[in-house]
Amino acid sequence: MTAQYATPLLAPGSPLDARARQLIQELYERETNRLKALPIDDALNPIRRRRVEITRTEIEGQPDCLRKTLMTQQPAIVEIVRGLAGKPLKRIYLTGCGDSLAVMIAARPLLEEMFKVACEPVQALDMAYYFNKPVDAETLAIGLSSSGETPRTVEAIIMAKALGAQTLVLSNTVGSTLMREADHTLFVHAERKGWPTQASTAALGLLCALALEYGRQNGAVPSRIRELQDALLAVPEQIAEAIREHEPAIQAIAEAEAMKSIYLFCAGGPSFASAFFGAAKVKECTPDHAIAIPLEEYHHYHSQKPGDPLFLIAPNGLSVPRARDTAEEGMRYGGKVYAVTARDNATFNQLSTAVIRLPPMIERLSPLAYTVPVQLFAYHLAMTKFRVAETGR
Repeated sequence: MTAQYATPLLAPGSPLDARARQLIQELYERETNRLKALPIDDALNPIRRRRVEITRTEIEGQPDCLRKTLMTQQPAIVEIVRGLAGKPLKRIYLTGCGDSLAVMIAARPLLEEMFKVACEPVQALDMAYYFNKPVDAETLAIGLSSSGETPRTVEAIIMAKALGAQTLVLSNTVGSTLMREADHTLFVHAERKGWPTQASTAALGLLCALALEYGRQNGAVPSRIRELQDALLAVPEQIAEAIREHEPAIQAIAEAEAMKSIYLFCAGGPSFASAFFGAAKVKECTPDHAIAIPLEEYHHYHSQKPGDPLFLIAPNGLSVPRARDTAEEGMRYGGKVYAVTARDNATFNQLSTAVIRLPPMIERLSPLAYTVPVQLFAYHLAMTKFRVAETGR
């Protein structure tokens, strides 16, 4: 019945009013035109290469973007939390597409700790069309889109609002459709001319700050808030340190693995977001395949074949024992295992092809810094593949 419509929300029976339907129709038309302009996967495509090169600049700019976003948006966060006072929440939906969904996966544990309700990351299409039956006035829907024009994310937020939910959105595009339609907005100070890096990191930092402010205003233990706040403020320098100390080693790994055509990324808990980011960057920066595998699911299939490179993200935390099993199995399968872990953790020393050691962090904040190695890997992998295509070596 709905096949003739660009989206089910334009079909008869949709809860959206005429204005919202017209808005969504226009978004779909703009998206169709935008998709035609995307660069192709040709090995020497200059447009694709330029976007990869810009990505490296934006990776390096993450500390400043995160600092600026946290500093400038704190007053807005305080007002948003005050605005939520007296409005009981039973559930929070966290929605977006691609990297934006990964941000929500990373933010979930801290949001649940501070809001004390279930926070469900949902792909925007699924939220708009399928998983919205419990949405009501006791729901908060949080959406993220860098452009603020992603049709599915706009649909998800408009649908949530039509069903009575409070809506909060994050975007780095002032005046975008998403920001105009939501009840509350937060601005992400980040560029996204390359493939998404700093836009995701800064947005994740904002959601962490939102969680902490909600906890501060709603009776969370002050010492816990201080611990997390101090840790969050330390993240920009930890990102800069990861780039300074590890980029040469990561470049060497990328050059060693450049002739492969599939790359695996694995993690559990909030770190699965880092695996998600890693696979996304490889798929965006190169013509190759990449897969993000949830830590437990790795063990229910023959996930890694001989020679397959696997990035295993395992900061200090609850998933380290299972990550150890994963590294052991990966090496037994004849694969390559590149562990990203804390510098004080010796678990993976004898179980990995190489280990990238980052500062110990509170696990719930660790995706902010532990994503950096896989971002750099994707960049250097792409640049190595460009050089191979140019020279044949």
